[in-house]
Amino acid sequence: MKGVYTAAQIRDAEAVLLARTAEGALMRKAAFGLAVRARTMLAERLGGVAGARVVLLVGAGNNGGDALWAGFELRKRGVRVTAALLDPDRAHPAGLAALRRSGGRVVDVEGGVEALRHADLAVDGIIGISGRGGLREPAARLVAAAQEAAVPVLATDLPSGVDTDTGAADSASVRAAATVTFGALKPVHVLAAAACGPVTCVDIGLGPELPEPHAVVLDAADVGSRWPVPGPTDDKYTQGVVGIAAGSATYPGAAVLATGAAVLATSGMVRFAGSAAAGVGATWPEVVASGTIDEAGRTQAWTVGPGIGTDDAGRAVLAAVIDRDVPLCVDADAITLLGQHADLRDAVRDRPVVITPHDREFARIAGEVGDDRIGAARRAAADLGVTVLLKGNATVVADPDGRVLVHPSTSSWAATAGSGDVLSGIIGALLAAGLDPWWAAGCATYVHGLAAQLAAAGAPAPASRLQAAVPGAIRAVRAATS
Repeated sequence: MKGVYTAAQIRDAEAVLLARTAEGALMRKAAFGLAVRARTMLAERLGGVAGARVVLLVGAGNNGGDALWAGFELRKRGVRVTAALLDPDRAHPAGLAALRRSGGRVVDVEGGVEALRHADLAVDGIIGISGRGGLREPAARLVAAAQEAAVPVLATDLPSGVDTDTGAADSASVRAAATVTFGALKPVHVLAAAACGPVTCVDIGLGPELPEPHAVVLDAADVGSRWPVPGPTDDKYTQGVVGIAAGSATYPGAAVLATGAAVLATSGMVRFAGSAAAGVGATWPEVVASGTIDEAGRTQAWTVGPGIGTDDAGRAVLAAVIDRDVPLCVDADAITLLGQHADLRDAVRDRPVVITPHDREFARIAGEVGDDRIGAARRAAADLGVTVLLKGNATVVADPDGRVLVHPSTSSWAATAGSGDVLSGIIGALLAAGLDPWWAAGCATYVHGLAAQLAAAGAPAPASRLQAAVPGAIRAVRAATS
């Protein structure tokens, strides 16, 4: 599990560390890590580094200083380094002097535009973690020149023009091929993963000074160690029995996808209730399928909502499931129903419940998401008294107690019709197995995202193939624990 820290948390921790560290030592350490990553990128692209051409995009302050000192390190390896200064009077003095001593070239913005036409790599040192808003001129012109020349960009700490704490960006921002950050991950790295590219975190000794993280990111071992695996004394009941209330005459596929996902997520038993019982039973013969909630029998958890409709019949289904008084995963139409009926919202408050809205569903129950996805999910979880899984390219899971995890993604393989039904089935299975809602939502999100990658294999894949890839994803996270 990795911590994610806001800009303010990082600045406060850095201030403590700087107070007892020799002047310039932290910057040199950070810059060395940046230069190592730059050399790796050049070697991968060119087969070597000597004679390679690197352009530093240098803003004012410490971010530009990191880039200048990295240029100094690159010059030691025979790299031809050009520093394009956006504001020469405010460039980091020590870093600039070091680059000049090493034989690096220093140019203005016009010279930088020209140098980028022949560059092998650009290092973005324009704006650091304190920056706000998109890039202004002349920085935007330099970044546009790098894009036009198809020069890969290595971001220093974060892509300039992308907000540190929210990942929000306008058109005038850097889209990096890779990012090197220092000390710890920031929200931008998980909320705007596609803009950052692969992120390398350089240890500068900040760890002991950091507070509780703003959010966390799970890894495969975190998920694999908590995934329910039957022991020698388990049977189908002790492994967890989950109920699925999904589908309708209009959306029978939702029932099949959610139910099948629960089966493949290693539930001991799956019970289905709804009008699609015949189709579910034909597709998944191991499922105990019935027409109504009352006929379904005892369960340890329920998933409710995909395809049930938002009319009176759908409302009755949701109310009946809530009355069972077991952990719930509330998805799709059931979220809309919660938004429409205060009595249903009150009935799930402060219970082991996961709701799984995308942005439009979120707006129906908790207001607009806005730029701050972590803040929005945390606020909704506290207000509604349930665990909120805010779906998106970066999925955010927030608990009423304030815990937040983020699952980043650099692709949209899971953005396909029916994918959310698969996710809700997996969550229901984990709730039935005894995981608390925050962990059930987080582990299901991780496996769901991995299954999407396995199913896609580089090309778009439908939700049914994503569903089929769930066992492979579970095997992969379990393997990470060995």
